[in-house]
Amino acid sequence: MSPSLRILILTPTAYPTPTGNASTTERWRRFLSREGQEVLVVATEGLSPIELERRLIDFKPEIVHLHHAYRTGSLFLALPQALAGPPWTLVVSPGGTDLSLDTYQRDRRPIITRIFEGAKAIIAQSEEMIQQIGHSYPDVRGKVAFLPKSFCWMGDEAFDLREVAHCGPEDILFFYPAGIRPVKGNLKALLLLEKVHRLRPKIRAVFSGPVIDKAYGERFKAEVNLLFFFARWLFLIPFQAMRSAYTGADIVLNASSSEGLSNALLEAKAAGKPILASDIPGNRWPVRGGGEGAPAGLLFDPESPEHFVQQALRLIDEEELRRALGDNGREQAAKMPTPEEEARGLVQIYQEALKQGGRREPGRFDGKNQTGDQRLSARSERPL
Repeated sequence: MSPSLRILILTPTAYPTPTGNASTTERWRRFLSREGQEVLVVATEGLSPIELERRLIDFKPEIVHLHHAYRTGSLFLALPQALAGPPWTLVVSPGGTDLSLDTYQRDRRPIITRIFEGAKAIIAQSEEMIQQIGHSYPDVRGKVAFLPKSFCWMGDEAFDLREVAHCGPEDILFFYPAGIRPVKGNLKALLLLEKVHRLRPKIRAVFSGPVIDKAYGERFKAEVNLLFFFARWLFLIPFQAMRSAYTGADIVLNASSSEGLSNALLEAKAAGKPILASDIPGNRWPVRGGGEGAPAGLLFDPESPEHFVQQALRLIDEEELRRALGDNGREQAAKMPTPEEEARGLVQIYQEALKQGGRREPGRFDGKNQTGDQRLSARSERPL
């Protein structure tokens, strides 16, 4: 077992808030702790710089791990000593919106740049993210560490998703677990499913997730109330019940305009459920199987409502297609790294960051001696 480290993980939202950031950081906390590390996870939303400074003083971390460069970095940089030779080593794991949205905004890119420059390691959990960092921030490419992503179920609490949606035996249930905010396209997905419902009245839909953007949430709530005859919105499904919730779904939906590597899509694959997802870089690998296997779902053109409807109808009408895609996803999920392996990879990244002072060749931390550049070269020769 590796020597114990004191690790402070800052994340926009933390467990038990039902978000992807909370799911990821809670998984890290649980399995890093099992590896003998001392871990504290702190949510930055609503936290003041004074409160953050107090956490740092009290916990005295050796590693400060920022999960999401902009959303946590904007608070972290409010500390006068944030990057001025503090008694901790800084590590960052960017979010999908960091690289596809925030990096193109004048007021946000400087924050991401400062965090990347001050970090000793930049963790990427998808190969698309390595490419994005290399393209947008070439000066920090040498800090990038590829950590293959894992997932885990947080419990086996029962939850009858079909009952909530008032599904009959012949109904087809779409499930979209995601926080309610523009980047997730929840409202767009709801209105597109209304078009599908006109053609296939047997479909039902459940959206699950808290409001992240208040104004957008109000618009979504108003629309879902009007479409109550086929759609439901649940603010919260406990993490402990998510495995059971997926069991009741027929199709798992993702309509995001930006993703790093969605926990929900990995969970859908593990549950053996076919996916219908927007055709964006972060979704292509989990849906298409990384070019190494049969697809686990269908992609739709996010600019074409007609293509969404076409792909949805294929999944609704072709039971054998749904079954085959679900089986493919389950097989792929079984080959993913375990949470224990992911945690050991994190520890190795932390130790390398402490030892090497932040300059290293891109690589992966799963026991395989292969650089990020080599993996990118190999991936570029394979179709997505």
